Amino acid sequence: MLNLLNSSTPSPSAKSAAATAAMSKVPSSIKTTTAATAEKEAAAAKNTGMGQKDFLTLFTTQLKNQDPLDPVKNEAFVAQLAQFSQLEATIGMEQSLTDFVSSMSGERMMSSANLIGKKVSVPDGPVELVGGTPIQGVINLPTGADGVKFEVFNDKGALVATKILGPQTVGDMTWAWNGADDTGNTLPDGTYRFKATAASQGKTTNPSVSTLATVTGISQTADKAMLLNVTGGRTINLADVSRIGG
Repeated sequence: MLNLLNSSTPSPSAKSAAATAAMSKVPSSIKTTTAATAEKEAAAAKNTGMGQKDFLTLFTTQLKNQDPLDPVKNEAFVAQLAQFSQLEATIGMEQSLTDFVSSMSGERMMSSANLIGKKVSVPDGPVELVGGTPIQGVINLPTGADGVKFEVFNDKGALVATKILGPQTVGDMTWAWNGADDTGNTLPDGTYRFKATAASQGKTTNPSVSTLATVTGISQTADKAMLLNVTGGRTINLADVSRIGG
């Protein structure tokens, strides 16, 4: 009797093989419980926000379950719809503005590229003297000046040239330096800086000295600000440029 029972009862390994064979016959269109659950969780993760359909479903459920003795008034109904419409419009406007800013950033980059090779004003920046070619610039005098002292310094900070200018009118005073020292000798090529001292109405000030430098490249910061790379190894913000050309 014991031998008969052992021969008719499948062994554990036989049961495992039978289960595997049965699973292999399940059509691919039928998903197991684990796969279906994972698929539902993935779908739920994508829909984390409330859309228009979700809002209307929730609102309809609210109407169905309202107190018959104290129903939702028409004004409240319209107000809730208006709030949702306004929120939806605001979200759409925010996305539109984001797209617009990105588009304008690209256009500004392309338009700024037209400045490469042109001269722009650089406030208080170093200038490269090459071959005695005159250097030009602008000094802004909002109240004019009774007199202006113009000084030139080399890359070591030594004073190499000084020029006294007479009375100046209100506005931009243009100037040019021929690359010579006080005795008329041409200075060697290199980097030079300029300083202005203006006397006006009994007061002495040091107005900004803007020099004209050639744009060599364009770059953009993370916050979409346009930067200009100019001769002399300096980078300036496009917003700080007050003059283009001579």
